[in-house]
Amino acid sequence: KLAGNVDFSAIARTAAGASGAELANIINEAALRAVRLGRSCATQEDLMESVEVVIAGYQKKNRVLSNKEKLTVSYHALVAALQSQSAPVQKITIIPRTSGALGYTMQVDEGEHYLMTKTEMENKIATLTGGRAAEELIFHEITTGASNDIEQATKLARSMVSRFGMSSEFGMVAMETVQSQYLGGDASLTCSMETQTKIDKKVTEIIQTQYDK
Repeated sequence: KLAGNVDFSAIARTAAGASGAELANIINEAALRAVRLGRSCATQEDLMESVEVVIAGYQKKNRVLSNKEKLTVSYHALVAALQSQSAPVQKITIIPRTSGALGYTMQVDEGEHYLMTKTEMENKIATLTGGRAAEELIFHEITTGASNDIEQATKLARSMVSRFGMSSEFGMVAMETVQSQYLGGDASLTCSMETQTKIDKKVTEIIQTQYDK
């Protein structure tokens, strides 16, 4: 059963974009957590933690991070919290997860959000590059911790250029098409090799500009 304090609006915001199967998993995980903790009903806390389990995996409290690793992960999270014009930070954790993440920052929009402006996308890339920038500034050394950030930033910058017409060099021309959007959404470029080289260069420029910022 559900506890009386459950706020479905808050859960819906944190689970935005989840599929039907993932939503079902969230409910199941919340029920399992409630039983493990000896409760007869699932609370808001159970549901919020189950969203994190589905998104990032279970907590791995037996994995011990060194103090320097904890500090590095913390700086990655801190940059997101201080970034303006982006979704508010709901939660920051440096507890490792079974997905391989050593920690993560949950940012949740306060209302319905269907469109992203060019500025918002650039700020998102700035947030993603911030962890690596913090490593260089604070520790004068870079780590493998930014691998997921790099992947997301690259995907976002490439979409800006090849799908959303946000580059003055190419204008409103689609250089990439998405096949079977609801079955994984594989993207394929529909342009010459010469143009692909220019796209790669522009993607690098976008990310570098936000990294410098």
